[in-house]
Amino acid sequence: MKKLGIGVAGLGRAFAVMAPAFRDPRVELVAAADPRPEALQRFKQDHGGKLFASVEELCSDPAVKVVYVATPHELHAEHARIACARGKHVLVEKPMALSLADCRAMIDAARKSGVQLLVGHSHSFDLPFQKARALIEKGQFGAVRMITALDFTDWVYRPRRPEELRAAVQNQGAHQVDIARLLAGGRVLGVRAFTGSFDPGRPAEAAWACQLRFDNGVFASLVYSGYAHFDSDEFMGWIGELGQRKDPAAYGTARRALPGDELALKERRNYGGPEFKGPLPPVAHQHFGVFIVSCEKADLRPLPDGVMIYADGDKRLEPLPAPSTPRVEVIDELYAAVVEGRAPLHDGEWAMATLQVCLALLDSARSGKEIRL
Repeated sequence: MKKLGIGVAGLGRAFAVMAPAFRDPRVELVAAADPRPEALQRFKQDHGGKLFASVEELCSDPAVKVVYVATPHELHAEHARIACARGKHVLVEKPMALSLADCRAMIDAARKSGVQLLVGHSHSFDLPFQKARALIEKGQFGAVRMITALDFTDWVYRPRRPEELRAAVQNQGAHQVDIARLLAGGRVLGVRAFTGSFDPGRPAEAAWACQLRFDNGVFASLVYSGYAHFDSDEFMGWIGELGQRKDPAAYGTARRALPGDELALKERRNYGGPEFKGPLPPVAHQHFGVFIVSCEKADLRPLPDGVMIYADGDKRLEPLPAPSTPRVEVIDELYAAVVEGRAPLHDGEWAMATLQVCLALLDSARSGKEIRL
């Protein structure tokens, strides 16, 4: 079996959450680049491999076949283009970039160099959503007619850089939009949205209600709030977004922990910092809140342990085995693209279309009009 050498650009939270997937035997972490010495030393301790101070040096290492770009959002385009220019395949965290022009430049760079460009993790990779899509494609429940999504989290009150708060829709909306596009099976034609910024001390448009209109007649309603009051994991059996078991008694923890020097707190908790804690072991599959797919003959609800089917005459759970490796679906798609030559779903064009919807969501809220794509 051919093993892919992965070089990591950026050792922040995104990498820490993705790291368990890189234990898959088809890939190997061979190098990392980050400006923080403590992060590099932690990487050396955890994974071995070479250490670099810059992405340019990382991309010059012949052992690196794939560069995992997990740097801050505003640097994705630059670092992806550097990797492509060195002939490296690229796996870049969502959001792919912050502008459509940057997305197009990344796609063009990958095509020019003949390398694969994948974008993720987003929750549309998650097995329950993939299983729901497979059930839809079998046709036994008829066509999809409507999608309803709802997620309430504490996203705003986790330690954030100002740039992260300003890109709340691109960051969190990318998950909801990706999943809705996967399940709808069509192209978004129109976006109508309202957004809210509910805390003057946390400048973010981190709440929204959005309707998507698809070219196949499907319509979707997406509701999100990151303001740390209601927690929609209550609807998921207290299984958190990363598949971990949650304690309902821990209500308000994020908000209480935030006062003080926020950036210093973020650094202490970041990979390599003195308060760093990796993700808890999952007990179920990852998710992004409540999704209900209304088909002609049934409603389908992806859950952390399977897909609940509410059909005309009965309801039942289509179970899924517990996850062996978190986010292994990303490795499946990456390996299939790079080694087996199979076209990935989550390629640059897919991710650019998702960003287009997220930007249209913001445009609609500000203009008070439907944005037609």
